[in-house]
Amino acid sequence: MINWWSFAEVVIASVVSAGLLVTLFSTALRVGDGDARWRRPLSVALYVLCGLVVAFGIYLIVPALHAFGT
Repeated sequence: MINWWSFAEVVIASVVSAGLLVTLFSTALRVGDGDARWRRPLSVALYVLCGLVVAFGIYLIVPALHAFGT
């Protein structure tokens, strides 16, 4: 039997994380498009945050990575 609550949990987490990733990346693109000196470091920081979100998603998906803590 299908556990619909778990299915809904995965769908909600996927939609929220995809929205977060797209928002971070597009904000980094918009911030990086300018002449002010503060824009470039902020844009790079947002790209790094995107990479961390992706790395955390990979960590959650790959069960072999969870064995390192034990």
